[in-house]
Amino acid sequence: MELKKLDYNLTVCKVADISDIDTSADFYFIAKTDEELSLVCRTEDVPESTLEREDGWKGFRIQGVLDFSLIGILSKLSGILADEGIGIFAVSTYNTDYILVKEENFDRALSVLSHAGYEVV
Repeated sequence: MELKKLDYNLTVCKVADISDIDTSADFYFIAKTDEELSLVCRTEDVPESTLEREDGWKGFRIQGVLDFSLIGILSKLSGILADEGIGIFAVSTYNTDYILVKEENFDRALSVLSHAGYEVV
């Protein structure tokens, strides 16, 4: 399985209103629940009116389109990283999964996954 590095820094944050988010940006995830409105975006695209934020994330995605019948892909990746003491923030889209790790763990995470048989591009 191939993992594609994202070549930018990411931030995980909470915003007060969806109108605070630049939806013309080329990379972001929005999640809204009855408790919060969360945003994952490039650090340079974080809205000024952010309520809370956590900078210092880097990420990679599983290449290709994952069939919904596939089981355990995210679990296996997160387990390998957990065994090495590397925490993750995972985001899923219709096509695939994205895994974010803290910047200081990024190179080690990719190395560990590469040694586990994943191709990192």
